[in-house]
Order: sequence, then C-alpha cells, then structure tokens
Amino acid sequence: MQGLRVLDLTRLLPGPVAALRLAELGADVLKIEAPGAGDPTRTMMQSSSDRVAGRPGAFYRMVNRGKRETRLDLKSHAGRNVLRALAAEADVLIESFRPGVMERLGLGYDSLRDANPRLVYCAISGYGASGPFADHAGHDLNYIGYAGVLDQLAGRDGAPILPNFQIADLLGGALTAVTQILAALWHVARGGEGRFVDVSMTHASYAHNVVAQVALANDGAAPAAGAGLLNGGVPCYNLYRTSDGRWLAVGALELKFWETLCMALDRPEWATRHWSLGQAIGGPDAVALIQELASVIGTRTLDEWLQALESLDCCVSPVLTPAEAARHPLFDPHASAAANERADETHDGMNSSSIKRQVD
Repeated sequence: MQGLRVLDLTRLLPGPVAALRLAELGADVLKIEAPGAGDPTRTMMQSSSDRVAGRPGAFYRMVNRGKRETRLDLKSHAGRNVLRALAAEADVLIESFRPGVMERLGLGYDSLRDANPRLVYCAISGYGASGPFADHAGHDLNYIGYAGVLDQLAGRDGAPILPNFQIADLLGGALTAVTQILAALWHVARGGEGRFVDVSMTHASYAHNVVAQVALANDGAAPAAGAGLLNGGVPCYNLYRTSDGRWLAVGALELKFWETLCMALDRPEWATRHWSLGQAIGGPDAVALIQELASVIGTRTLDEWLQALESLDCCVSPVLTPAEAARHPLFDPHASAAANERADETHDGMNSSSIKRQVD
C-alpha cells in the first residue's frame, strides 16, 4: 500500500477507522477537516487532562493516528478548488456526509472522476446513497435495530442490550468500506476505471446477520434468547458465573472439545449430552445440564478455572475486562514472555489427574 494516496473527509467513527486501517497498511492518508471545531471527536469523550492541555481527546487520537491533517472550507470556492486539485492526484477519497451533500457542493463522484477517472470514491452512510431512508439521520443503535441485529443481542428475558461495541459503525461501516475500497483498487490496478463505492452501514450489518438468517430459512423465525445453538441453548456454548462473580466463556461447540472439558471436570457421563449426539437445542436436557454445569463452575474462582482449563484444548476462556485485555499477552508484547514462563511451569506441574482433583 506504499504510495497509495487517500483523502479522508470523514468524522466520528466509521470513516476515520476505515482510513486508519488503510494508513496501517501503508497508505498516505490526508485527513481534511472543516475550519473551526473540525471533527467532533476532538472533544468527544475528552478527558479533563486533555481538555486542560488543549489537545484532542483519546478518541480522536486513536482513530486518526498515522494521518496527516489539513483544514479546508468546502463551503468556499477556494476550498472546493483545493479539494478538486487534491482529488485529481489521489487514489481514494472517503466521505461520510449525508447523501447529496457532496453533489450539492459540486464535489460528488461524477464531478471528481472527470479529472481523475481512476479515483475510488467511497461514501459511507447509514442507509445508503439512495433508497427510501437515504436522507434519514441515525447512529449505530438505529442501524443495528433496523438490521435485525439488536434483536439478537438480548438477555434471557428477551430485552435487547445496549452494546458498547459499535457493530454497524465498525463492521458495517469501516470494515465494509476497506473491503470494497481494496476490491476497487484491484480493479484499477488491472487497468480499469475507478468507481463509486456505496457503503450502507445498515445494509452491511443486515448482510452479516448470518445465523439469524439461517434460522429464518430453516424455521421461519430466529431463535429466542437462550433457545439457539449460539445464543444460550446448549451447555457446551455458554457463559458461566464463577465463585468470585466473574464469567467463564465455554465454547466447546464441537464434540471433541466438549469431551475434553467433561473429562477435565471429571464428569465423563456428560460427554454424551451434546447437541451433535441428539440433545435438543434449548430442550429440557440442555437446560438441565446448563444448570448442572453452572453449579460446578460456581464453586471456583475465574483464576482457578483458568489454571485448570485454559491450557487444555477445550475452548474455554475468561471474559476479560477491557483493562485486563490490554494487559493480556495476546495484546501486550511485554507480558508475553512472562506468560510463556508461567505456561511452561503449569504444563510441567499439572497432569489430568491433578486437574480432576482441583475440581472435585
């Protein structure tokens, strides 16, 4: 991606993250903000220390790292001319205005491609560049609500949760934009012309709601919370509270992983109670075994269970807080060496019988 020139006219989360991913791949990204306050994320979720120091908040810094920055007033004739000149030399332009805004400024794709036929122009919007909702305002919660995704993020009482992970913004918007931009650049690299990339965060989120759509095809309805294979209807793929109030994620979906877990828990009789062997998903036996396993997991702390099970090939993991994840060897290279040493010691000093004794 070295030498790829990207103009980033976006703000908030989806567009800036899409441009960030291109920058991480080696692209030269120029972030273009309006004069004055600029991108609202400069002050969104800004800490008091950043405010006192007069610097943008962590949100802005994280999603715009590695980019160059300039200011342009696209409402002025001079600002529009500068953007046209930049677009004539650019490979990619990303914008996230409401549909029609760039056209009214004379900066839409049809206008800019006259000067640069190879330009890949990506417009990220909530509901797409055309259609009945093109002019509707919205945010992540609205998009996943329309897409049928929020309905699937529910507790056992059926009430949807408020996820602190922006699915439509990041999966439907940023990731989809990067994927389609790279596909368009491949087309250009093979001698083709640039193209208009229309990214609808709602439509992309809908397209990724695969498991619910499988249930629709099979049964005419998506499973209620706690009734499906992947949303709490089986003991081998579920969440369990530990004695210290933490949570253990059991993802032993395949029989071989479930058998390993049952042996480690010294509950070999559970191994045949698995969905792949005929256990009804969300049925009475599944519900009963979920409760039985919950009782066992509730006897030990999270750390105790991780010492006993994490090194085994049974797909068991902790539910970490963001702070814990940041310190985990997966993401913190400084912690990797120490973790490897601990793993070696655990492996040397633990066998299957000692694991069984820990959970008896």
